[in-house]
Amino acid sequence: MPSIIKFANSKAFNGGFRLKHLSLILFTFSVLQVACSSRPNIQGKGEEFMQGIWNEDSVAFSNKLSNYTQHHFKITCDSVYIDFVTHSKTNFYEDSCYNNGVWKEYAKGVYAVRGDTLFVGATFTNANYKQKISGCYRIGRYEKNFLIRKKSADTLVLESLSDQREIKLSLKEKVTCVQKEL
Repeated sequence: MPSIIKFANSKAFNGGFRLKHLSLILFTFSVLQVACSSRPNIQGKGEEFMQGIWNEDSVAFSNKLSNYTQHHFKITCDSVYIDFVTHSKTNFYEDSCYNNGVWKEYAKGVYAVRGDTLFVGATFTNANYKQKISGCYRIGRYEKNFLIRKKSADTLVLESLSDQREIKLSLKEKVTCVQKEL
């Protein structure tokens, strides 16, 4: 006999417990079982308008800035791959990393769009998009939030919520989301 039925027939149940309490317990248990069921082990679809390869072809007033970064985004399903090309007139790194003021960094992660905001959670990687744990430039997490200023079929304008710099991206190639197993 299942233990819940044994309990229902016991003196403890008859002495103070009521049937409605047992019903509530059984209902709660069934809700928890459904709520805690595992989700499919497949990546999310992401946003249709974001799918593609996007380039920042130029940075406004770059000739007047002491440093700036151009962005290249590849967005497929809910995944994002970012290439950063930084130009700097000032050396912030040891000489072997400075590379005459131009260097490339990479990040891989996921994104989400909520209302007019793009949330990116990524990890700095090597050029092959495998996690980077040492070397020149940044390592660790790349967490960035952007206000989506404009979106059209071939243009995406983002404003960084941390430094208010604008990133104007042009669509170079449309990508179709093909969800993969995680």
